[in-house]
Amino acid sequence: MLNALEIFTTVVVGLMVGVEFSVAFVINPILNGLPGDNGLRGRTHGARMLGALMPFWYIGSLVLSAVWAIAGRHHHGTGLVVIAAALLIVSVIMSILLLVPINNRTKTWTPENLPVDWKEQMNRWDRFHYVRVAVIIAAFTLLVTALT
Repeated sequence: MLNALEIFTTVVVGLMVGVEFSVAFVINPILNGLPGDNGLRGRTHGARMLGALMPFWYIGSLVLSAVWAIAGRHHHGTGLVVIAAALLIVSVIMSILLLVPINNRTKTWTPENLPVDWKEQMNRWDRFHYVRVAVIIAAFTLLVTALT
């Protein structure tokens, strides 16, 4: 049963990393490359869609990692799982304090009510997101290492 939990947790966190990596290094650069505010519609839609999904994914990944750490507390690699869970806590705190406030504003924007500093806000969100992606990649790496 522990093996199934380990594999399931690693897959769930790995998929989350893949989505967030794609947002950071594929989707947003494509949208940012569109002229004027054409990429804004994609980013506002993404803010609504992923903003609804990602809280469950982040919290779920954290809960799965915590359960793995508790269930496997007497097994090799548990320290790595605990550190991975701590990094996932950091990613959740970053999300709540830094990214969600910008995301909540973004999902209400239309071309008619765009704030003057919308590009700066998008750039700030991107910078915070790059750091968060690095944090969850580190957590994922530790979970994979704990499997070996």
